[in-house]
Amino acid sequence: MIFREVEDRDLILKAQRGDVDAYNLLVSRWEKRVFNYLLRLVRNREDALDLCQDVLLKVYQNLRKLEDPARFAPWMYRIAHNEAYSLLRKKKPEDDLETSGYEMPNSMGGGMLPVETALAVDAALRRLTEEQREAVVLKVYQGFKFEEMSEILGCPLSTVKSRLYTALELLKDTLAPVGIRGSAS
Repeated sequence: MIFREVEDRDLILKAQRGDVDAYNLLVSRWEKRVFNYLLRLVRNREDALDLCQDVLLKVYQNLRKLEDPARFAPWMYRIAHNEAYSLLRKKKPEDDLETSGYEMPNSMGGGMLPVETALAVDAALRRLTEEQREAVVLKVYQGFKFEEMSEILGCPLSTVKSRLYTALELLKDTLAPVGIRGSAS
């Protein structure tokens, strides 16, 4: 007998009927992704952990309201988006100052270690607006399609594309080696 991996759709349908084990398996598949998404938005591990738990609880409480199991991921990320922005609105503006203390290097030449590259990317992401950063996180790190991003962000498709492409250009300019940025010598 060939066993197939249980699909999210099957788990969602079972969880909607009250199967806690199915919901727990669904959580085990999605928890890390949702946490990483939230962490990139709120930039604080403890806040992201708390928010992740809140999101998963709201997903559990409202799962029966989800009409189309194929829309589970955008639906869940919309809940995560709302929770993150609710927290960000509560924080004071001075809490949002860059806390990493990491300075961008003058040259992003080939001699950077992976950890330096990760820090540079993180610092560059912090320079984006919240909307631009979220567009990058949803597309690049979470792999959502533009239509799904539009649903998650609650804005038109053209706005999603504009935010993403503007953010990618800014990241490219920020992370490009000095020699490539067009400095004429």
